Amino acid sequence: MSDHNQNSLPHNPYGHLTPEHREFVITRPDTPAPWVNYLWNERYQALISHVGGGFSFVQDPRDNRILRFRYNSLPWDQPGRYLYLHDGHEYWSLSWVPTQMLAYDHYEARHGLGYTTIATARRDVWSEVTFFVPRGEALECWLVKLENRGHEHKRFDLFAYAELCLGNALNDLINQPNDKHFSEVRFRREWRALAATRNYWKNTRGVSVEQPNQDWPFVVYFATTLPQAPAGFDGGKDHFIGRWRSEANPEAVQRRRCFDSEITHGDPCVALQHGLELAPGAALTFAVLLGVADKTAADEQVPPLLQRYRQGDAVAAALAQVKAHWHKHLSVLQVETPDAAFNALINVWTRYQTAVTFDMARNAGYYHGGLLFGTGIRDQCQDLWGPLLAEPAAVKARLIEVASYQFADGSTLHNYFRLARTGERTGHSDTPLWLPFALMNYLKETGDFSLLEESVPFCDRGAAALRRHLTLALDYVISQLTARHLPRFGPGDWNDTLDYVGRGGAGETTWGAAFLCYLLREAEVLFDHLGDRATARHYRAVYEQVKAAINALAWDGHWYVRGFKDNGEAFGSHRDREGQIFIEPQSWAVLSGVATGARAQQTLRSVREKLMTPFGPQIVFPAYRTVDPAIGLATRCVPGKKENGAVFNHAAAWYVCAELLHGETELGWQTYRDMMPINSSSRAGQDRYKTEPYVFAEYLTSPEHPTAGEASHSWLTGSAVWMLRIGTDVILGLQPTYQGLKLDPHLPAAWPRVRLRREFRGTIYEVEIEQSAKFETPRRLLVNGEVCTDDVLPQRPGAVLHVHLQVRVAA
Repeated sequence: MSDHNQNSLPHNPYGHLTPEHREFVITRPDTPAPWVNYLWNERYQALISHVGGGFSFVQDPRDNRILRFRYNSLPWDQPGRYLYLHDGHEYWSLSWVPTQMLAYDHYEARHGLGYTTIATARRDVWSEVTFFVPRGEALECWLVKLENRGHEHKRFDLFAYAELCLGNALNDLINQPNDKHFSEVRFRREWRALAATRNYWKNTRGVSVEQPNQDWPFVVYFATTLPQAPAGFDGGKDHFIGRWRSEANPEAVQRRRCFDSEITHGDPCVALQHGLELAPGAALTFAVLLGVADKTAADEQVPPLLQRYRQGDAVAAALAQVKAHWHKHLSVLQVETPDAAFNALINVWTRYQTAVTFDMARNAGYYHGGLLFGTGIRDQCQDLWGPLLAEPAAVKARLIEVASYQFADGSTLHNYFRLARTGERTGHSDTPLWLPFALMNYLKETGDFSLLEESVPFCDRGAAALRRHLTLALDYVISQLTARHLPRFGPGDWNDTLDYVGRGGAGETTWGAAFLCYLLREAEVLFDHLGDRATARHYRAVYEQVKAAINALAWDGHWYVRGFKDNGEAFGSHRDREGQIFIEPQSWAVLSGVATGARAQQTLRSVREKLMTPFGPQIVFPAYRTVDPAIGLATRCVPGKKENGAVFNHAAAWYVCAELLHGETELGWQTYRDMMPINSSSRAGQDRYKTEPYVFAEYLTSPEHPTAGEASHSWLTGSAVWMLRIGTDVILGLQPTYQGLKLDPHLPAAWPRVRLRREFRGTIYEVEIEQSAKFETPRRLLVNGEVCTDDVLPQRPGAVLHVHLQVRVAA
């Protein structure tokens, strides 16, 4: 399904979506910030900007960084993957940067699914470079196409260049003068490739004087598929770039000759030089390969791989496999609605973004440097909800991994590093609860209840079935309730910047109480389905107890307070001069059933009246302008940014969900529509908005700051998965349950018809939903032409079921 009506998408001065929405085409290179794409598989991960910037890594962006990324560099987004051409008179880069001071006849970048293509033209030479990571291979390919569109024979020197990190990126950043003593780059003539490695590797957590006595276990190789051997090479950045120069004017390129440098210390790079010729009208296609091999097996692994990619159309075939993978990934859910922006995000870009967050967490990005945090358990347990649609096996494996970081008492690490098998046990009050959240979502989607019986080790001692992991998480949080039956705040809940509310052990979280109630109610449904009535009744009893405490203690007259400090004082109250109302407890009070009837209406009305902006609701109002040490970092943030009053999309999405499920469809949809990045970037103005208009950002600055509408921290945010599942499960109404798929849409009244295709537990559902005031009954559901009175659609694995839902709406 696709939407060819591009007129319904807002104009963007820097680019546009293609008609099928599968590519975002950037037509101006001078974007307000680097616009990024991700290229990755389970063995090799890379980021690339629209001008060739970015970095790559294997398994962990801190411990196994391959390409170097210079933080706070100027110009931003350097170094990168650079291809230079020298035609005997001038030289230029095929990606605009780093020779952006030159005039180009053409520039275009296409960010696609798993690939990025940068096309430029200068001095009668058309170039097109497609960057991608092949499926199942630990390498990235730069597929290069050159065409002579002039009338003269062309002789070029081509230089392919990248700067290396090799290993621990944090150590490389803070201890580079010493760390550079362990790097080695040599030219392997039998490979026709450069090979780089290091003989010291640090993969312990954080900044430390500890010096592990271990080798880095990888070799990085750099080669081309051109039939001739390179005319020159460099392994030392100082040689290739030269003294007091930059990537904009490398000495090797300027003099048209590499130095053939091999290094045993210093700043490593990989640079290869080739002589090329093109007759008028002639074209040439080849590839640059940057890959990683096991050090002890490199001589067995690398030569056959290079031989394979140097034959025929092997590189083009690998690119086709990448495109086929993403086509299959997206095909499990496709929608066609009257809103082109909604279609583009639900069918393509938000699905793709959630696949990125699933594998990158809050770790590897332009705004998350990949140096300190590792993988967050809270993040992973939400992020997997998106890829669950298409990759249930991968989600299952990740759930087992996350559960292995739970302790035998039911608490968990807050974050972890996969390679080092270490993490932080911070004591955040909400972190243990996200494991049950993720497990229950997996069970609803797959119906794979056997997972509950799979034994998974604890982080400290012993092992238990995942069913026990689930109940332990709930029971641990229940055991930490105060005497007033509210969860302790600890050093933070979902809002990490409320980090001193409960440091003394007495602070309480209203949001955490509502979220616990949501999960207790969900647990009751699950254990009822499993036939365990006693456990279901137990969690229902605790639910009623906590619900009563919230309504008795946290209701502030028109909304719920955010919590209680260690001294017992409420905050997020109308009595406060700043920080009067927070969005999180209002939304989850409704979602959990804690707030019902008039109280639910009032708390949502308060959000609309107090928190709403042109870009969605802000997280707190008024923003703090006075530091409150008893609350913490939120009060130290700039007013209107981040957790101090920004439109924090993650939390705003919860509000949208609450409005929709409370029956306020038009209000919920209006906010959802305003929050879609295609729309919010247009409303703010792209030069103000800055980040990519095709993926969600973590937050937008609110009107409490002069830069209102500026977005930041794009790609790696839980906003994406929540906006995706609200779109699919709530607005379109395709709701997974333990019994099967339920159809309960909340469509805007202006949508007369939508069409959907959804694969679920082996059944393909072709769904059409119609809304009209002319229908005789409020709701009429047909499955293969027969009236269906069940709430849950029938399942027929291997079959296609045609579902037609008619909904009567007000005239």
